[in-house]
Amino acid sequence: MKLLVHTCCGPCATYPIPYLREQGHQIYGYFYNPNIHPFTEYQKRKEALEEYAHQEGVQLIADEEYHPEEYFRNTAYREPRRCFFCYQMRLYRAAQIARKGKFDGFTTTLLVSPFQKHDLIREVGEAAAESYEVPFVYHDFREGFQETVERSKSLGLYRQQYCGCLYSELERYRPKNKR
Repeated sequence: MKLLVHTCCGPCATYPIPYLREQGHQIYGYFYNPNIHPFTEYQKRKEALEEYAHQEGVQLIADEEYHPEEYFRNTAYREPRRCFFCYQMRLYRAAQIARKGKFDGFTTTLLVSPFQKHDLIREVGEAAAESYEVPFVYHDFREGFQETVERSKSLGLYRQQYCGCLYSELERYRPKNKR
């Protein structure tokens, strides 16, 4: 299959991309992540992915503009459902690009993380697939999570400390209430 792989960052790509290549797929990376905050974090993640893609010879399609306001518009006053809107925004765009580029299917590196909501990703991916008439290829890559940690460290890739959005950054760094 000619497969478009939505990539959230370089480290998360280090397991799914080789795995999918070993399965015989022709892989193209796709970077579209307006949820990442702040801009400096977005840049670090994009640069790490570009570095990894270059090292591995993976063609990378990247949305060159950074528009976090799209993410904030989608999640404002709906913060408890922010992951749904975040997945929806990114996977629908990936499906759109996959259809436009005549890909045989699309998937996402989000599926490597044990911290992501896999059932929700699958649900959103399948809905995007139906809307754009291009298959969503679901694979639970979590078995390779520890390998992504080790591989990205050995490659010297920037490793982020939170999912990406402002809310996950706050959850990661906000002092815990000591009651």
